[in-house]
Amino acid sequence: MQFSNRYTISFILLALLLVICFFVNISLGSISIPNKVIFNSIFGTIDNTSWQHIIVDYRLPKAFTAIIVGSGLGISGLMMQTLFRNPLAGPFVLGITSGASLGVAMVTMGASLFGGVLVGILASKWSLVIAATLGSFLVLLTVLIVSTKVRDAMAILIIGLMFGSISAAVVNVLSYFSSAEELQQYFFWGFGSLGNLSWNELLILFILYLMGILLSLTAIKPLNSLLLGENYAKSLGLNIKQSRLLIIISTSLLAGTITAFAGPIAFIGLAIPHITRQVFSTSNHKILLPAVFLFGAIIMLICDSIAQLPSSDYTLPINAITSLIGAPVVIWLLVRKRKMMF
Repeated sequence: MQFSNRYTISFILLALLLVICFFVNISLGSISIPNKVIFNSIFGTIDNTSWQHIIVDYRLPKAFTAIIVGSGLGISGLMMQTLFRNPLAGPFVLGITSGASLGVAMVTMGASLFGGVLVGILASKWSLVIAATLGSFLVLLTVLIVSTKVRDAMAILIIGLMFGSISAAVVNVLSYFSSAEELQQYFFWGFGSLGNLSWNELLILFILYLMGILLSLTAIKPLNSLLLGENYAKSLGLNIKQSRLLIIISTSLLAGTITAFAGPIAFIGLAIPHITRQVFSTSNHKILLPAVFLFGAIIMLICDSIAQLPSSDYTLPINAITSLIGAPVVIWLLVRKRKMMF
């Protein structure tokens, strides 16, 4: 009962902190807007149409994107670390991000190779999203085929890393033959961004994200069974191949979709599960999954708020903030606890 009460209080506090971080995030920006006006614009309309446009069409979608990105990458990282029983595993170990990066590189640095007819199509607003989605999907399809043939989970991990190496090699070749403008466009995509999505794009992201979350909820029991190894899970009657497939599809949906819409976001997927385990001192995924959701969303909102540079016209790259803020915290937690919980 004590543990149950402690977890309940922790979840309530985290939920309140999430709400606070959400409102702080939408209150920050290059244009100072009173908090009362922000509150009124969310639940109604205000007279100042410029402020209304800034809040409703830019700051709110960006804050919701931060919640989706933080929670989605955190949950996919948790599943990968449990599946491979590797504390360094993250949501991108399967090569999903590498595939997305290759797709974007083909558009930004290889568009001229496709001829003048396709350059106009590749220059459209959705080109990077479609390219990243196709790239991650092709890698996912290959990994799924491999997962049905290979018995050892570590072999899948190594194959995912090899896909990453192949993709990086192709990107390097494209970079060598690209112009400065093309390199710059790909370089800026690699920074990651939360503020480029319209409500329609956010809706598509949310639908795919929700599918990944629902699949992850059905994987809670298999994840708990895998904590003591695949042999133990088999003794409990768990279908290893089916469970592995479920976890891979869920992770790929979350990581691939988020990368396609927001770019490659560093640190979050790797570190959030470790922070959550240290704070909650449990390995039960019934507790870890919602806790990682909340921690990921909160930390992503905090990182985005810091990146806003209050009262400034500049916005720092979100990848730089997530790494600078998160990495020292993880190091401190791990040194303090002296061991990683699994």
